[in-house]
Amino acid sequence: MTARPVASVRAGGGADGPASSSPLSALLPGGRIRPGTAVSAGGDMPLLLALAAEASTEAVGWAAVGLPQMGALAAEAAGLDLAGGIRIDDPGRQWAQVLATVAEAVPVVLVGPLGAVPDRIARRLAAVLRRSGTVLLAAGPWQGAEARLRVVSARWEGVGDGHGLLHGRRVRVAAAGRGAGAAPRYGEMWLPGPDGAVAPLSQEGDATNTPAPAAATGAGRERRPVLRVVG
Repeated sequence: MTARPVASVRAGGGADGPASSSPLSALLPGGRIRPGTAVSAGGDMPLLLALAAEASTEAVGWAAVGLPQMGALAAEAAGLDLAGGIRIDDPGRQWAQVLATVAEAVPVVLVGPLGAVPDRIARRLAAVLRRSGTVLLAAGPWQGAEARLRVVSARWEGVGDGHGLLHGRRVRVAAAGRGAGAAPRYGEMWLPGPDGAVAPLSQEGDATNTPAPAAATGAGRERRPVLRVVG
């Protein structure tokens, strides 16, 4: 099976590109997701989507492989451009080949839990990532991941006394990596925030740091093409 490539621009910043100002940047090696590396999200879908949006700030084009549970609306709210994405819900038994092909075509790849990754396949995929500069974001554990993030605590805020509106999910995220980044680091943030994207905790306001309501997105917002599904 071959995935259709989408128009893409590889991350132009390279290893020395600017660091992101996202709340996740403090948990990432060098403050950003380096091209050609893998990051795992510990099984948390909002965290996976936030990382994808983070990796897509310098690149156009992404793909989701083996993630049928990923909602298009949640992906768009997190910051992903649906017009630049493709989706392969069931890559089949040859998923490793599908993943390698997609990694050659797009700069950001999200991958679901497709099963154990043998060492030989892991080494091959790592070589493809290095050669293409593609970022691989794994929903679960991934051998050789440069950074391993996971949500260690989470609570939704906004509903009181059994009624009201949810404003956002306040989370504590733990991160570990390799080498100098092996020591655990922790950060707190809204994931998702009121507009669906990751957001920093407010430094002002009441004791709960409840996020401000999202700005209205009215009829003036341009409607973008829907996410394409392959296979």
